Amino acid sequence: MLRAALNRLLGMAIVMALVVTIVFIIVRVTPGDPAAVMLGPDATAADIASLRQRLGLDASIPEQFVTYLGGLLRGDLGTSIFLNIPVAQALWLRAEPTFFLTIFSLLIATAIALPVGVLSAYWRGTLFDQAATTLAMLAASIPSFWLGLIFMQVFAVQLGWFNTSGFGGPGASFAERMHHLVLPAFTLGLISSALITRFTRAAMLDVLNDDYVRTARSKGMGEWRVVVRHAFKNALIPILTVVGLTAALLISGAIVTETVFGLPGVGSLIVSAVLRRDYPVIQGALLVVAGLYVLVNFIIDMLYLLVDPRVRY
Repeated sequence: MLRAALNRLLGMAIVMALVVTIVFIIVRVTPGDPAAVMLGPDATAADIASLRQRLGLDASIPEQFVTYLGGLLRGDLGTSIFLNIPVAQALWLRAEPTFFLTIFSLLIATAIALPVGVLSAYWRGTLFDQAATTLAMLAASIPSFWLGLIFMQVFAVQLGWFNTSGFGGPGASFAERMHHLVLPAFTLGLISSALITRFTRAAMLDVLNDDYVRTARSKGMGEWRVVVRHAFKNALIPILTVVGLTAALLISGAIVTETVFGLPGVGSLIVSAVLRRDYPVIQGALLVVAGLYVLVNFIIDMLYLLVDPRVRY
């Protein structure tokens, strides 16, 4: 297990090195000058050149890349051009809404998808199976921003149960802030549950007719014990994979939902940074998101070893 973990860590380091290089190049070749954006349309060429020199943007691309790598090796993601604070601090100040939104959305998605997927496979061909499959396909086809607007109109505007936007004031309690996340979390959770439901159903169908399941039934074991203890446990590998991918997708997919519900999370920070060509924030946010992707994949790989001992060999 230790050797497998070390191999995964080496792979993570290589992937992150490639991500750092690609992100830096893409951000630099994107049209737009942050100095010109900061100074406005009335700025002179001399003013723009002076600000570019002060920000270090007048250096060549290789020189900027070397400087950026040096900062990363020291744990420095840079300083925001517009916010004038360290990028790590800017991301940390916006992390709470995005973190809890991702966690709650994943919990809602798995709470819906796992039992529905298992029951759909067990009752294959029945009305329940057909309804679950149809609803899963429908949920996968609905844009998150549209569903969010529908939820906002019904539950916030008409019924008045939730707020239409925001994350509570500066003095808001934790419960009040979590209350603001109910509608966004259900929006992301319902849409994300579609993929997990279909994978769970497919994985269960693969194992329900295997020999060990028939053997357990022939021994007189209870039906639901056979389904949960034997079939579901052996179907966990593909299910864990899709849950891990869903968790990673939720991190980036939260950008649209945060914009719709006006949440001051990492997503809105990235959008504003892109519009203002705030290079350090864009790079730092993309690196953090990519790092979370890689970390989630690493955790899923390690869970494989715990769930199925055969993977160790």
